[in-house]
Amino acid sequence: MRIVLIAAAGIVLLILVVLVTGSLLPKRHVASRSASYRATPEHLFSLIAGPQNWRPDVLRYEAVPDANGRELMRETTRGGEIITYELLDRVPARSLKRRIATENLPYSGTWTYSLQPNGEGTVVRITEDGQVYNPVFRFMSRFVLGHTRAMDSYLRALGKATGQEVEIKD
Repeated sequence: MRIVLIAAAGIVLLILVVLVTGSLLPKRHVASRSASYRATPEHLFSLIAGPQNWRPDVLRYEAVPDANGRELMRETTRGGEIITYELLDRVPARSLKRRIATENLPYSGTWTYSLQPNGEGTVVRITEDGQVYNPVFRFMSRFVLGHTRAMDSYLRALGKATGQEVEIKD
């Protein structure tokens, strides 16, 4: 019986540590990652700005009508998550900025893609300006998942779409 009580106390203590630590972390974060590609900015921009069927984690990608004239895109992931994004800014072959338009998620924010010619190739940088509202999810995204995990996956998938392995950099 004593072992059960000690185990239960340990679990409660762990939950409290996660909650308190998550509550003390800032809600907002900015993270950035980049990779170099042997491809033109125009080609990479067409992939980033267009349908996302080249990404292995996206099951479905569709334009969503909006009464206010916003350009919205909805992604359905293979895990069943459905998220709508709003296009905020687009400068062909140079930059693109999207915002999560889906409400009531435990997170929100923007991704800004910048494309810089670099010799025979292009450097793509993604900057995430995000907010994580739930303290448990904030703890997980900071210490377990990492703020750059989704960006790293995206940059690697972009590499595969262009037939190359890429090295991710800060």
